[in-house]
Amino acid sequence: MSEADGIVYSDVKFTRTKRNTRGTTSSEAEPTYSEVRILKTHPSTELPGSQQHPVSNGGSKVTPERVVIVVLSALLAAAVIALGFTSLDNMHTKQSFQTLRDELEAVKRNLTERHCEVKSYNTVQQTSPQPPVVKENDPCLKCERGWEQDGRQCYYFSIDLLTWSESRDKCRQKGGDLVQIDSRDEQTFLELKVREKMKNDGDMFWIGLTDSEKEGTWLWVNGSPLNERLTFWSASGPDNWAVYNPDGEDCVMMGKKAGAPDLKCWFDEFCKYTRRSICEKPAETGHFTLQCV
Repeated sequence: MSEADGIVYSDVKFTRTKRNTRGTTSSEAEPTYSEVRILKTHPSTELPGSQQHPVSNGGSKVTPERVVIVVLSALLAAAVIALGFTSLDNMHTKQSFQTLRDELEAVKRNLTERHCEVKSYNTVQQTSPQPPVVKENDPCLKCERGWEQDGRQCYYFSIDLLTWSESRDKCRQKGGDLVQIDSRDEQTFLELKVREKMKNDGDMFWIGLTDSEKEGTWLWVNGSPLNERLTFWSASGPDNWAVYNPDGEDCVMMGKKAGAPDLKCWFDEFCKYTRRSICEKPAETGHFTLQCV
């Protein structure tokens, strides 16, 4: 559209009064013309009530749905990483669990032995007129004088030289029996003690194992059979050597003075030979009167 299209001309007539030289005003009017230019504006083509929307610049829109997806993806990745670290920790934990449990059992045994304190009979008689009730798992258990304790068992290492049968009778008189070995730990304890007490290689100790009822069938003194997976025979035993004794070797002794401890120190022997012996009985409170602290 040209500039002329937007302009409208209009004539406006003004009247100016005319003075004469005498100072009076004449009634004649002198017309004056003036040009007025009016800019013609075009009405808006937009409909009433319509709103003008900004033109999109072509960029992508960030919607709430996309934000949620991004957050969930990040959380899932973090969870996968955490699971990987947890699995690795569990693997290391399983490898060391058995070792820790064994160490705990050793600590518990030491603490149990230190937990009990022997007090005099008169002192306890004043504080507790009734004898204490001994529970099955009571940790306050001790051995009488002359016996040596390992856990819940008491052992007596005799200095008397007797036959196997005589040794068993002596053990019974003391309230026990010839020792029955039920674990590797017990064998370790006994072997170390026997080494301390032996005077020479022949100074051995009877234990409660024999095959006198049936050759080759080894039984403990309580009648239970020997566990073949838990034996500690020496390299030469059992051989039932019958050169000097036709009856053979039906009783078992233990002991090894020389060499490093290797637990394999059982020997079958003629039951009529005289040896020292090991008696065994459970630890108990009995008349020893114990107090737990």
